[in-house]
Amino acid sequence: MELSIIATPASPHFPDRRSLDFIRSNLPLAPVPGVPEIRLHKAGPASGLSRLGDSEPDFATPYWAYHWGGGLALARYVLDTPGCVAGRRVLDLGAGSGLAAIAAAKAGAARVTAADIDPYAMAATALNAAANNVTVATRLGDLTTGPPPAIDMVLVADLFYAADLAERVTGFLDRCLAANIDIMIGDPWRAYLPRKRLKLLAEYPGMDFGDLAPSAHATNAVFAFLPPA
Repeated sequence: MELSIIATPASPHFPDRRSLDFIRSNLPLAPVPGVPEIRLHKAGPASGLSRLGDSEPDFATPYWAYHWGGGLALARYVLDTPGCVAGRRVLDLGAGSGLAAIAAAKAGAARVTAADIDPYAMAATALNAAANNVTVATRLGDLTTGPPPAIDMVLVADLFYAADLAERVTGFLDRCLAANIDIMIGDPWRAYLPRKRLKLLAEYPGMDFGDLAPSAHATNAVFAFLPPA
């Protein structure tokens, strides 16, 4: 499947073919823990991501190259409950590697867009979508500062790890609710979750960012985001 990578005028420094080839060659495809239906390019001890960082001035911390608990849970829930996205226009906000977006495409979403501020995340998403034989459009930029696009569902995974980011994301999600857009959140119960606004849909044991292996005591959850009481 051909790659679909779209740069926006606000973000002209998009990875070139050399960067795509580096990801493809040095971050091997492997089944996702707990979501083996999907394979992603992920970093390992021999990936040499520092070499990519040394050669690319716009390279930032490669969060997209590792598994995050909320994304694992959200992808699992979408695949197990395809009716939540089937036939709908879906946005994966802060998509990282594109895991939730790929799950939505596999579950029958009518159109899937993955958005992230990191151009390398968008490059990895395009590669991952192609590797999983699904179509995912990419949108490079910060969507939290404006109105929501024309979508029916927004998926949000692992964006509540910092107070300022959580505030911006919550504001965007409130604008989505005002536009009658449904919202699902995946997160391992981080500190800045708007817990009073959430309805628990599912919970899974599993790993989170930085974990070397799943823990029997760790859980990743999926929530519906609700209007204020």
